[in-house]
Order: sequence, then structure tokens, then C-alpha cells
Amino acid sequence: MEREKLGSRMGFILLSAGCAIGIGNVWRFPYIAGVYGGGAFVLFYLFFLVIMGIPVMTMEFAVGRASRKSIIRSFETLEKPGQKWHLHGYLGMAGNYLLMMFYTTVTGWMLYYFYQMLTGRFEGKDTDQVGQMFSDMLSSPQILTGAMILVVTAGIFICSIGLQKGVERITKIMMSLLLGIIIILAIHSCLLEGGAEGLKFYLLPDFGKMKEAGVWETITAAMNQAFFTLSLGIGSMGIFGSYIDKKRSLLGESVNIGVLDTFVAFVSGLIIFPACFAFGISPDQGPKLIFVTLPNIFNSMTGGRLWGTLFFVFMSFAAFSTILAVFENIISCGMDLFHWTRKKSCMINLAALIVLSLPCALGFNLLSSFQPLGEGSTVLDLEDFLVSNVILPIGALCYLLFCVSRFGWGFDAYLKETNTGEGLKLPRQIRVYVTYILPVLLFFLIVKGLIDRF
Repeated sequence: MEREKLGSRMGFILLSAGCAIGIGNVWRFPYIAGVYGGGAFVLFYLFFLVIMGIPVMTMEFAVGRASRKSIIRSFETLEKPGQKWHLHGYLGMAGNYLLMMFYTTVTGWMLYYFYQMLTGRFEGKDTDQVGQMFSDMLSSPQILTGAMILVVTAGIFICSIGLQKGVERITKIMMSLLLGIIIILAIHSCLLEGGAEGLKFYLLPDFGKMKEAGVWETITAAMNQAFFTLSLGIGSMGIFGSYIDKKRSLLGESVNIGVLDTFVAFVSGLIIFPACFAFGISPDQGPKLIFVTLPNIFNSMTGGRLWGTLFFVFMSFAAFSTILAVFENIISCGMDLFHWTRKKSCMINLAALIVLSLPCALGFNLLSSFQPLGEGSTVLDLEDFLVSNVILPIGALCYLLFCVSRFGWGFDAYLKETNTGEGLKLPRQIRVYVTYILPVLLFFLIVKGLIDRF
């Protein structure tokens, strides 16, 4: 069975960026920037994106493109006889499933809020009533399960149409609309009366605020965000590497995707901070920012229902672009491992993903007494912790060691694959950095994540 290919370079860039652009960019980035002093945090974030995120992304793409396989088979294809690198593929696949076990539920929240905004359910509600609407949604197993099933079914249906006709075509449309909507929302937000204060907070580095939050904490938070924003380590980028030709070098493509990803995260801040400051609301409220604070802001805005509807369309697209990318990785793995047809892999995974996503959807209501990480925690917190703090960084470290170590694929093979094609080339001098310094940075991230949690 010949491997499918993407129809265009633009399709590849938008799909990969779509995978990286998710809810983390849109609510985590502005919220964390809010906590760690705005502009100062943004500078560190950009620095770590360049020195950590981009190199690891070239590695994942290189392994995908050289092997033309999904995560488990890609290591099998490139490793030397008797090596065990492919075992990491199983951890990566577990990461893909685990990520989708909570991501489908949160995407369901976005869709439900879009529906609520569109039908005017928030109109005339005061602050407490809007907060109550969020609590009511979480405490309803019917709403959360129904929305999750809708998300899984829609995602699998698009993947079942095929790589080019389904995943690539729909993602191109969604990402183009997403970029259009986010710019319109940002311009509107920046023009709000009182919004200029929010822009100052966001764009001017305030090292005093950074000192308050803790310099070391700010640096680690920036490192964390720069790394996690790109969804590296579980082969969800590698799969798109396996679908492209060798016309372009992988460093250039990785930089394009990093720029798009950062653009969306950055512009999300231009939507959220001016709006918060214009209406006198603190921007460091975490998840509540999206589901309680912003609906209140839209309520008090002229034409708020329109702006609120547009915002949640944008949020749904950001979340859904990640779902399509990771579903494609999961489906492709079934095809590579068990030689299933695309349709068969879709049907089996439709059932599997709905069942696996139930604990998260029910974790806020029927299973709320199960608090795996201590008082007040939910199934979502556990799943998110395992993916973000364990599987992603360990997976990325495996890709890195595989690409630079002579006990793996080896630096020369990795460099040759990355530099094949036109575009930016990776200098050979980077070898010392990726072999000795970058692994230490990743190892630090893993240990810090575990220490912070326990």
C-alpha cells in the first residue's frame, strides 16, 4: 500500500502549525504572561522557542521524513539491528491517546460556549450568573459527554475522508479562518477604551514584576511554555514529516511553523489583555479567564454577542486543528502497525477514543469524588500532568538522543536529512550544543515538572 502524501507545502505548514496551535497558545500563553510580568516573560519565551523548540522539531520531522512511517515504525525503520529505540514509539502512542482523552472534552467546552454565545444565552446575565453557567456545564454529564462524542465523531469523520481530501483540506480552511478571525478580534480589542493599559502591560518588559514573581520561576515558565506549545515528543509532528517530499530543508519549515504558532499565541494576548484592562479585570485568572471573565467582558461590550461568537469559533478551530493532527497520527499508526485500511482504523479508533475520553468528561460530575492529585483535582488534571510533564519531555529527549547519539540514528544521518532540500541549513557546529547542552535542558524540564507537582 503506497503511503499517502500531502498535496502542498502550504498544507504541510498549516497542518503542522495547526497541531502546535491549540488551547495552550490561546489561554495558557496570555495567562502565564499575565502571571510573570507580561513583556519580560514574552522575551524569555521567544529565546527558548529558538534554542529548544525549533531544534527538537527538526529532529521529529527528520525521523518522520527519513522513515516515511508513523511513530512506532519510524524508529524501527531507522534504528540499527538489535536496538530498542522503537519502544519509545509505544510511549509516544500512549501520549497521543492520553492527550486526546482530555483534549476532546475541553474542545467540547469551546463548542458548547460557541453555541451559547450564538444563541444569546449570556445576554442580560450578571457576573455571578455567568460564573454559574460554567459550573452548570461542568456538573452536567449529558452536556460534557454529548459535546465530547460530537468532537470525536467529527474528527474521525474528517480523517476517514482521506489525508488530502479530508484532513489537509479542512485544516487549510480552518487555519485560514482562524488567522483572519484572530486579527479582527485583536484590532477590535486594541481599540477599546482603556485597552492601551493592557497593551503596555503585555508589550513593555516589566522586570520589577518579573522579580516579584521570581526571576528563576519566570525563566522556567518561559522554557516550559516554549517547549510545550509545539506538541513535541509524541510523533504528532513526525507524522506530517512522513507525508512530505524532500524539496525543502526541515529547519526552514520548522521556523515557519514556530513563527505561525508564536503569532497566534502573541495575538491572543492582544485580544485578552486590552479587553481585561478596559473592563478592569485581572488577567492572571487561569482557565476561568476564558469561560467566566471573557463572557462577562463580551456582555458589557457593544455588539458583544457577535464578538463572543467569533472568539469561541476561533477557540474551537484552534482546539480542533490539534485534534485532527493527533487523530491522523493515531489512525496512521493503526494502518502502519496492523495493516488496517484507513476506514477500518477510523472505525476502531472512533469507539476507542469515545470510551477513553469518558473518564475526563465525567470527572467533573459523576466521578468528581476521584481526586487523583489531591484535594480539588480532577481526572483532567492527572491526564494533563502525565502528558505535559512526563510523556512530552521524555519523548522529546528520546527523539533528541536518537538523532545525536552514535547508539541511535546518529548526528550525520540526522543532519543530512534535515539539510536536504532548499531553504535554511543547520550548521554542523550545532553538534556540541545538541549533544551536550540541549539534553541537560530537557532533563531539567522533566525533573522540575515532577518536583513542582510532588
